[in-house]
Amino acid sequence: MLFGNIIGQEHIKKHLVYSVESGRVPHAQLFVGPEGCGTLPMAVAYAQYVLCNNKGGENSGQNETCNAKCNTLSHPDVHFVYPVANSDKVKSHAVSDDFISDWREFLTKQPYGNLFDWYRQVGIEKKQGQIGVDEAQNISKKLALKSYEGGYKVLVIWMAEKMNGSAANKLLKLIEEPPNQTLLLLIAENEENIINTIRSRCQVLHFDPIPQALISKELEARNIEKTLAEQLAHEANGNLNKALDLAQNDSEDLVFEKWFVHWVRSAFKAKGNKSAIHDLILWSEEVAKNGRETQKNFLKYCEGIIRQALLTNYGAHELVYAKMHTDGFDLAKFAPFIHENNILQLTKELETAHYHIERNGNAKLVFTDLSIKLTRLLHVKAA
Repeated sequence: MLFGNIIGQEHIKKHLVYSVESGRVPHAQLFVGPEGCGTLPMAVAYAQYVLCNNKGGENSGQNETCNAKCNTLSHPDVHFVYPVANSDKVKSHAVSDDFISDWREFLTKQPYGNLFDWYRQVGIEKKQGQIGVDEAQNISKKLALKSYEGGYKVLVIWMAEKMNGSAANKLLKLIEEPPNQTLLLLIAENEENIINTIRSRCQVLHFDPIPQALISKELEARNIEKTLAEQLAHEANGNLNKALDLAQNDSEDLVFEKWFVHWVRSAFKAKGNKSAIHDLILWSEEVAKNGRETQKNFLKYCEGIIRQALLTNYGAHELVYAKMHTDGFDLAKFAPFIHENNILQLTKELETAHYHIERNGNAKLVFTDLSIKLTRLLHVKAA
């Protein structure tokens, strides 16, 4: 993968190239950035630069054989780890190697893809993937062996916050006493979900969201008309993956918006209206039929829209990027109902629901309870 194909993040590229050419490559690094900012393609390009002894800031013109292997994601000294779960294909003790062909396809077609895109790729979107202890044991065995080509061995761990406790403790030992010429690249969206003992032993690099102008330019290069490209880039808020999904009408946010609008409209009607309460219960049952990852993503979406409504209410329009596509639902008209007297409680209830869904709480009960609380909080008066 070429550094030149990664959109933005120029200061990160320069830093990584300099670390290699100066001979100062930290053995454990943590790339942290929001969805769609390019942490994964940057890690792959960096691994290639290290393995192939490339020069001049790009992965070309040096060791062509090595670069060709990396470009096809088949270099024997690059190991990938990512969240997985048992499926129809793998009945038990699923590890990353069981899905390597799917991973290569995913990384080739959707280098900026998110976790849910990956789950859909391998058919586990109704489950909660993780990086477990079986994976950690597999990693230890691989990295204990000598490299095939006599140089570095590189381990790329995508969505490192999905490691469970046992896997994290095993990886901690590996970070503290790494085999010679071993490079560990951890990638995360939320570093707070990685245990502190691992974070403290990694050099942390923070990635920024991609500037709107660069996303717009990329969309135009994909034959999207300039005005639409600028609109989608603004709505994507630095997330190239979201911009591409919106351009193809394939964003899960479009589905989440329909759920959210129906939910809010029912909640407004529900005060003193028994039939509307019944509608909320039916809505909760429908959402509960989806997989837990979908439910968690929906709750994150709701948090985002409510924050956008708050910013709209208080006139911070330069910070508002959300656009509602549902006919008859205007964010500006919804915004006055989100204010200083209910925003903290609304956020707390959504976070609590997310916590219970993640820990396998009964989804029907969680969403029914949340719906009743939403009804009460939306009717709280502003000061």
